[in-house]
Amino acid sequence: MKLAIYPGTFDPITNGHLDILERAAAVFETVYIAVANNIHKDPLFSTEERIRMIKSCTLHYPNVRIAQFDGLVVDLAQEVGASIIIRGLRAISDFDYEFQMALMNRHMNDKIDTVFFMPHEDYTYLSSSTVREIVRLGGDVSAFVPKYVKEELIRKLRNTQ
Repeated sequence: MKLAIYPGTFDPITNGHLDILERAAAVFETVYIAVANNIHKDPLFSTEERIRMIKSCTLHYPNVRIAQFDGLVVDLAQEVGASIIIRGLRAISDFDYEFQMALMNRHMNDKIDTVFFMPHEDYTYLSSSTVREIVRLGGDVSAFVPKYVKEELIRKLRNTQ
């Protein structure tokens, strides 16, 4: 059974993330969306809020699970029995960083491989930080995130400004 982990901060989850997830879910028996609690980032949403948004967007995927982690992704992969780490490559600029991370993860656990997926070209420019900035500036992000995520972004940003 091939289990994969798709790690990220997902602050918030975007249609680009969901595109990668859909591709991965079609290839692997089970895909864990691994929500990072990264102490080096200052997320807009709490881990619980991010998990709630992800759950709302992935109900129709029977082979998708959600896990939270705050350590090394290779440790979580080993814990859940995954042998694959999923990463998305939007542009050449992503490749250098992702390549280095894949090699480092392999060095830490050579039984875990990284598989890269390219999103649909409509999402190559899309990032969570860009989506947050558009909402902060009063723009419409309907094309970039699911409706529930858009509503949560507006609610959160209106309460923090």
